[in-house]
Formats: sequence, structure tokens, C-alpha cells
Amino acid sequence: MSHAITPIAPAREILVEFKASSSIAERNRLAVRDVVDGARLWRLAWTLGWLDIRLRYRGSMLGPFWLTLSTAIMISALGYLYAVLFHQNVADYLPFLALSQVLWAFLAALVSESCIAFTEPESIIRSVRMPYFVFAVRTLIRNVLVLAHNIVVIVGVDVIFSIWPGVHALLAIPGMLLWGLDALALTLLLGGFCARFRDVMPIVNSVMQIAFFITPVIWKPSQLGARGVAKLPLNPFFDLLEIVRAPLLGQTPSMVVWGAALGYSLFLCVLGWVFFARARSRLAYWI
Repeated sequence: MSHAITPIAPAREILVEFKASSSIAERNRLAVRDVVDGARLWRLAWTLGWLDIRLRYRGSMLGPFWLTLSTAIMISALGYLYAVLFHQNVADYLPFLALSQVLWAFLAALVSESCIAFTEPESIIRSVRMPYFVFAVRTLIRNVLVLAHNIVVIVGVDVIFSIWPGVHALLAIPGMLLWGLDALALTLLLGGFCARFRDVMPIVNSVMQIAFFITPVIWKPSQLGARGVAKLPLNPFFDLLEIVRAPLLGQTPSMVVWGAALGYSLFLCVLGWVFFARARSRLAYWI
């Protein structure tokens, strides 16, 4: 019995070409697509941020309000002490301290958590293809929720001392929007940089501790005198803090403060974008 032998066709040559695109235009295009796709997933970022808060205070009766309670106790205790040490009127100093402390806690938490924005969810990044910008929005939302709880302290102090900022409070809205933009840029910058160099985070926390004491948080700018106040815009933390704090105290930030805040924010956004566009393709390997 004979069997027909079917000739085997020669295999076609398949050429696989690996091309690494390193042009600046291509990097920026991919970074823009990452930001756009991440912004479209804002509901996912909101859910992740809300889940972070629930997991952080799981099993707690008061939840995030434990932080609110501790902040209120600290401000009540230190407010009267520092008012005596600095020879300040308690009714004038305590609202300033309460507002400054709550806003600074928000800024400090944003800076600290920006360092772990990509290393903390490393299991998600390794298993699910997702825009990195989602994790930046997640970090911002998580801290905004904590700030929302601590606003109770500010409102309580203002009610006790019969303080009402009036229409000046509306001037804080542009400042908060600028804070949000800066927070996203900072997360893209520090998140990737700390993923590559893990020892940067302790340095950042040390810098924030020093900045706390050289920034008018527990002391008033007027205590420096006229010459000292003129030099405060050189401190970027003061400018960013003042554009939100001053309106909530019934004051109007000067054009110098606003100009400095915009200048520092522009520098941060440009630096964050340049770094993210260059490092985005390597983040998955760094974590």
C-alpha cells in the first residue's frame, strides 16, 4: 500500500524588528496619551482613593475623624501655649494656627505620599496595564478626602471666635485648583524618582520638616518685621500656602505672592512633565 507524500512547503522567513523609540516627540506623545487615558478613568481613581481611606481606618469607630480629633486637641493645646510665647491675642492667633496647621498637614501628606505613588501599588502595576496618571489622581483624591474631614476643625474654630472671611474666601478656589495641578505634577516627578532611588524619600521628609519651621505655620509673617516679610516670597512653601490661607482669613494675597506661586508651580509642572515623559517607559522595571 503506497502513501502519497505531501511535500512540506518551505517556511516563510519572518522578520521581527524591535525598535526603541527614543525621540522626544514620541515620548511626549505617549506621556500625553497616558495623562488623557488616566483622566478618563477618574471614576476608578476616585474608587481607589476612597478604598484607601476605608482600608486605612478599617475597624475604627471614628475612621478618619480620629485624625480630626487629634488635630483639634493639638491645636487647642498648642494654640494657647504659642499665643503666650509669641505674645499674641488668642482670638487672633488660634484661627491662624488652626488653618495653617490643617493646610500644611495636607501639603506635607501630599509630598510624602507622592514618593510612594508608584511603589505602593506595584502589584497592580505589574499585573494590570493601566495609565500611571491614575495613581497620581488616586493620591490627590485620597488626601483631599482627609482634608475634607479636617475642615471641621477650621469651621469649629471660626464659629467659636466668630470669624467669617466673607467673599474673600472665594479667592481660595484658584489657589486650591493650583494646588491640585501641583500635586499631580509632584506625584509624576517624585513618584518616578523615588521608584528609581529609594533613599530619596527620607531626604524629602527631612526637607519637609525643615520647611515646616522656616515657613509661617506656627508663627505669623508679621513677626519677622517689614524686611523679613519682603523676603518671604523666596520661600515657595509660603507662597503656595498663602494663596489659600489668606483668603480664608479674610485677606487678599498680594500680587507678588501670586506671581511667585505661579512661577514656582510652572517650574514644578515643567520639571515633572519632562521627567515623566522620559521615565514613563521604565517605571514598570524600577518598581
